[in-house]
Amino acid sequence: MSIDTLAPSALGFDLSEDQKLIQESIRDFVEQRVAPTVMERDESCEFPHDIVNELAEMNMLGIYHDEKYGGAGFDAVSFTIVLEEIARWDASLALTVASHTSLCSAHIAQAGTEEQKLKYLSQLTTGQALGAWALTEPGSGSDASNMKTTAVKDGNKWILNGSKIFITQGSVGSIYVVLAVTDRTKGSKGVSAFILEKNMKGFSHGPKLKKLGMNSSDTTEIYMEDVEVPEDNLLGEIGSGFIDTMKILDGGRIGIGSIGVGIARGAFEESKKYAMERSQFGRPIGQNQAIQWKIVDMGVHIESARLLVQRAAWLKDQGRPYTREASIAKLFASEMCTKACLDAIQIHGGYGYTKEYHVERFLRDAKLLEIGEGTSEVQRMVLARHFMK
Repeated sequence: MSIDTLAPSALGFDLSEDQKLIQESIRDFVEQRVAPTVMERDESCEFPHDIVNELAEMNMLGIYHDEKYGGAGFDAVSFTIVLEEIARWDASLALTVASHTSLCSAHIAQAGTEEQKLKYLSQLTTGQALGAWALTEPGSGSDASNMKTTAVKDGNKWILNGSKIFITQGSVGSIYVVLAVTDRTKGSKGVSAFILEKNMKGFSHGPKLKKLGMNSSDTTEIYMEDVEVPEDNLLGEIGSGFIDTMKILDGGRIGIGSIGVGIARGAFEESKKYAMERSQFGRPIGQNQAIQWKIVDMGVHIESARLLVQRAAWLKDQGRPYTREASIAKLFASEMCTKACLDAIQIHGGYGYTKEYHVERFLRDAKLLEIGEGTSEVQRMVLARHFMK
């Protein structure tokens, strides 16, 4: 049998029946519950507690986590499908789901003890609590090993002091994974992770940050002033926090790539619709080659990004290394997304520059994807180490 006669299923490109059901279910939910009010949330910057609760009831906040801890037990590819469908209409909501699931929850799932998983992961997967993951500081972003937040052992507890910035779910979260320095002399090998609860004395958060986009995603600074954390809340081994963080970021980059595919798909679909409705010089602008080629390029790049994202997710599901593939997917999907949104605004002309249409919001939301979970420059640094071997 020659390669050109193989059916797509033989090449492994078909979704499974379970994945198709998940896709249909989340797409219906998003179109009915999310899309109609997304512009209002963008303007008000209000966090959509009710919608997040409904997603929790659908088990979308623990979709790929173990059923033993309340998760749905699906695979990482299913997670990419869910994020794409949500991000097609509301990237802020997709970011909430992604950060909760692939950062905070995933860190506890990866490094936590059985007791920590039963106590904390079970709350996160079922949506009883929202999770936040605190790595970035005002003075250390990409250079995470230069963090200033400290954790000092005092008897049977740890004392944490410092601050973190750009924390998703910073004010609405209840369970936080916080990275802190436990031994300054060991550099990145002196960083450890801790599980904090919102009601711990000395733990607080700042006001919601005013941002370019992702407006209904909750983003704040958090502060720790002599916060006493039980020694049982050390997450993983002492000094393993940075190493574990790098693994968590690999999974997080798959999520960011999925959101990029979703936003770009929104730009693509809205542009096609507008191009067939808008007439100039006596015919729809979609009949002009200049417009068609922009739409074609969008479609080709979205298909390519989706394959890269799902390849990385598939490798994760197989238990195989996927650092390189996750970085490729994140880099390509995020930059592709920004370009698709710029083209969508160009297709919409002056209307694309107004809030009457979705595409200006898509562009504002898209830009974060080239920054969060490691900037495009960091991705190129990561990939250079792989490609230059």
